[in-house]
Amino acid sequence: MDIELTEDQELFVETTAKFLERSSPLPTVREWAEKEPAGFPTAWWRQGAELGWTSLLVPEEDGGGSVSGHGLRDLALVAEEMGRWVSPGPLLPTNVVAAALAEFGGRDQRERYLPGLLSGEAVATWCLGEPGGSALPGAVTLEATRQGGEFVLSGRKGAVEAGGEADFFVVAALVDGAPTQFIVDADAPGVTVASVESIDLVRRFATVAFEGVVLTPDSVLGEAGGAAGQIERLFELAVALQCASMAGVIDRVLTFTLEYSFDRYSFGRPLASYQALKHRFADMKVWTEASLATAAVAAAAVVQDCVQLHGGIGVTWDHDLHLYIRRVVQDGALFGTPHEHRERIAETLGLEETDGR
Repeated sequence: MDIELTEDQELFVETTAKFLERSSPLPTVREWAEKEPAGFPTAWWRQGAELGWTSLLVPEEDGGGSVSGHGLRDLALVAEEMGRWVSPGPLLPTNVVAAALAEFGGRDQRERYLPGLLSGEAVATWCLGEPGGSALPGAVTLEATRQGGEFVLSGRKGAVEAGGEADFFVVAALVDGAPTQFIVDADAPGVTVASVESIDLVRRFATVAFEGVVLTPDSVLGEAGGAAGQIERLFELAVALQCASMAGVIDRVLTFTLEYSFDRYSFGRPLASYQALKHRFADMKVWTEASLATAAVAAAAVVQDCVQLHGGIGVTWDHDLHLYIRRVVQDGALFGTPHEHRERIAETLGLEETDGR
């Protein structure tokens, strides 16, 4: 990452990397993807929680704590390592929900839901986007209608990462047209979860349907109608973690490709010896080093180029590269497309896009 790490952070990264390499190397990840319903054993996720993966965005008074005092930076280091190993597990959604509870939840909500997340005993996910729609903060259309002193939630969310594994959800909806977030237990009457196929073979996604789900006022995160800032904050956290993971992906993919280029011979010479390929590798190295600032674009450019340099083997089932390209393609649309993010930046700067790209 493009920051100077403290000694504690370096130890944290080293510990995380060694744990992932020992417990979930790529052959194991492939096996889990095929045989584990959640894509990972629950005991493995609890071990990750013991290492601090779920507590970094939660203050110490609520049972959490960071390594450096900058929880998001610390968590991004974990996301980067998990990207390098194309790891399973609900790192992003669980931490987004943990942050939501820590920052916006009431005392009772924090005491009820945070301990399970921090220990790894429970999984949670954020329901923002809706099937067929945008996953940007301002695109929420799911409605919760007032009924006496309660709320009735009806509609669907998807694709929701770890939706089938979650014990509860934080759901973005509209109350009287204003953004509101609710905590909804997965076993609440009227909640139905249906698994959906995804490009990423390792992680799990689902559609979550809410059919007349009755919610009491104590399920509201913050105040009804006052969640616009909450949603924007959580969206920024999600995108930051996603970018860190993608940066780890492209770093590992470039390493794969460099190793392959020295092992693969053409006309009696290793591929890495050809000047034209050296130029391409140099360009990709620059992209990789700059990836924290331009992660989404860098991932798309570098990973696709690495696939081409591998030739036909790069898209075969047996080669690990396809696990990585599936992840970045999935992430490229999970919280908005690159075009939608460019539009957001342009709007922030008071600019207008004119080329339609």
